[in-house]
Amino acid sequence: MTEQVIFYVSAFVALISAAGVVLNVRNTLYAALCLVITMLSLAVLFILLNAEFIGVLQVMVYAGAIVVLFLFVIMLLNIRGGDMGADRQPVLKVIGTLLIVGASVKLVPLLSESRRAWPEVGPEFGTVRAIGGTLYTDYLLAFEIAGVLLLAGIVGAVVMGKQRID
Repeated sequence: MTEQVIFYVSAFVALISAAGVVLNVRNTLYAALCLVITMLSLAVLFILLNAEFIGVLQVMVYAGAIVVLFLFVIMLLNIRGGDMGADRQPVLKVIGTLLIVGASVKLVPLLSESRRAWPEVGPEFGTVRAIGGTLYTDYLLAFEIAGVLLLAGIVGAVVMGKQRID
């Protein structure tokens, strides 16, 4: 019973904060903070699904690193909302909300009809050992390519930053 309450509260918070990300057009700082709340509530949902590793990664990578990077960029650029289309924004928000509600009304029955039973998985499924084993055996080439691309990006950023200092 308590897991259901936590699930519904976390899902509600995720939906409301995700709407806050989209609807906070004028204040991008509040939109980024709503994104942090969305990521944290999604981590709670992952933990409820017994995917603790993915939940921790959700907090560390997305809420901890990427959104903080967004916040630094927003604060550095000092982005302010403009007057472009300020008179049309309420109308666009209402139209967007109606489109989302209409699509949800059509999709929920369709998705509930095609729902299948969950497959049985072993106790090792989703553990750090299983994910690491798969990552370093089946997807080793993709992992190495991603590492080389990240290294090239870091070297490029250092070279570009060094030229500006000199």
